[in-house]
Amino acid sequence: MARRSKRPEHDNHERWLISYADFITLLFSFFVVMYAISSLNEGKYKVLSASLASVFGETATPQSNSPVSLSEQDRLMKSLVDRRNAKQGERARKQQEYMRSVANNLNQVLASQVSSGQVSVTQSNRGVVLDINASALFNQGEAELQSESVKTMSEVARILGQGDQAIEVEGHTDDVPIKNPRFPSNWELSSARASSVVRLFIEHGVAADRLTAVGSAANRPIASNDTLVGRARNRRVTVTILSPALERAAQQPTQ
Repeated sequence: MARRSKRPEHDNHERWLISYADFITLLFSFFVVMYAISSLNEGKYKVLSASLASVFGETATPQSNSPVSLSEQDRLMKSLVDRRNAKQGERARKQQEYMRSVANNLNQVLASQVSSGQVSVTQSNRGVVLDINASALFNQGEAELQSESVKTMSEVARILGQGDQAIEVEGHTDDVPIKNPRFPSNWELSSARASSVVRLFIEHGVAADRLTAVGSAANRPIASNDTLVGRARNRRVTVTILSPALERAAQQPTQ
């Protein structure tokens, strides 16, 4: 039998149409997604606006039948931010007034000690600083408050007990070494003196969780230790009524 001749195969030159159609479909999908992303969803924008309004104490109910323009949203956001800044500014102003009143009250209670140079009351960004010479509180080399100083410090505690700011009590010494069975070094002496003041404050109504006792020994002098007068000034207890973080931030100079 004669062999049947094979039909010649022809190349399909239109296969590129399949790839081209896939490419066009993908390109179309890409532009649809890009358009969807770029379109403003006013419904979601109004929901966001209402949520922010509730956080800042405003009453805002999105109306489904009345579209809200972007400019109106901008004005609303600006109003909320302005209101928040105003509240923060008012809070900072009240804190500053309180700190000034604390400083004035301390100056009145300690007027005689201030005039004699045993006490100083100053204000800084950190808070109200009350520096008390150790000789007005303790006998030399001791950490127990003298009986005549207890009444004065009780008045100080009464003033401090009216607020809620944190209070740091820091003991300081001169650089003359001390070594005895009770205080092996100036570290123990300065810490014990700070703790004595803290205990008195707690006993007279100052909340314990507001207080911190710190012993700095001779590491933060305010005068030279080369003279008797300088060493006497360095032996002190510093009571700092700390400013709230909001007030300290508001007092920072702008760049």
